[in-house]
Amino acid sequence: MVDLSKFDVNAVANRNNNIFGLPFSEEDAQVILLPVPWEVTVSCSAGTARAAEHIFRTSTQIDLFDSNMPQGWKKGFFMRDIDKKILMKSDYLRKEAELYIDFIAHGQDINNNKFMLKSLKEINEGSIMLNNWIYEQTKDLLTRDKLVGLLGGDHSVSLGYFKALSEKYESFGILQVDAHCDLRKAYEKFNYSHASIMYNALTEIKAIEKLVQVGVRDYCEEEWNYICNSNFKVITYFDQQVKERMFGGEHWMHIVDEIVEQLPQHIYFSFDIDGLDPKLCPNTGTPVPGGFQSDEILYLLKKIIASGKKLIGFDLVEVGVGENNYDAVVASRLLWRICNLLVKSNCA
Repeated sequence: MVDLSKFDVNAVANRNNNIFGLPFSEEDAQVILLPVPWEVTVSCSAGTARAAEHIFRTSTQIDLFDSNMPQGWKKGFFMRDIDKKILMKSDYLRKEAELYIDFIAHGQDINNNKFMLKSLKEINEGSIMLNNWIYEQTKDLLTRDKLVGLLGGDHSVSLGYFKALSEKYESFGILQVDAHCDLRKAYEKFNYSHASIMYNALTEIKAIEKLVQVGVRDYCEEEWNYICNSNFKVITYFDQQVKERMFGGEHWMHIVDEIVEQLPQHIYFSFDIDGLDPKLCPNTGTPVPGGFQSDEILYLLKKIIASGKKLIGFDLVEVGVGENNYDAVVASRLLWRICNLLVKSNCA
């Protein structure tokens, strides 16, 4: 057990400690953050594979007091080291993916190009490897009764964690905050594209009983049809519809109550940061006008906990990397609040 008697919560953070300047080891911490440096299938701007290291650095500027859970940090938050082998694999396959995406974007047929076929095969095999790696890592942590948060990387990284959770919970739902539906089937022929994460989750993991999406404002006909034909397994609160309800005088509180009602007892929070207003995440891979303020999303999480429903895990993905580290500053503060809310939701 870590000795906190000499730890000054009000002092300057010790950068020799772990994330947020906290002095916990993995063994002592209740919340374990698993960084996943992966961005192979991103559609636009890259950089998110290195987001975790930037978030780690900016996290030491955070004041360790959260009025929602003032002593939450004492449960221990710990971030694992970034796996350099995963990062190197991502970098290699990302270069192949960029060439491939450019090739098909110019209307070329990959069936007439052996190099492109080889690249596609390697990318899909690499994604399977990553899914299995994340599954093994998160399964081990769940077996040890840790609360786990994934720190991406692109949104495709969540699937292995979903699979591990399905072995611990008979059923659970996903609350997805995102500018995109991510319901495309094998987008760009990448079986495990970041744009296909929720399609793959609902297809492969029977324990997921419901998907509630909030903030979606960029989607294709295929995804619209999937939602409409889901028999209400997928409930999507499109950004435009939410905003028009608010413009008409409806309070966010009432809309949040409705969202919470749609969710089952056990909830996984999947947070693509592009669900926020892009002024808060200007370097995210695929920014879209519109979106939420950070406090609106935190309010939604607080209302979930107040309802008695339980957060069982989360991911924070698609954080961009910019010159002034602003994206990481926003993400690290959101991460701090989410970790505290996760602890609060799981207090006996």
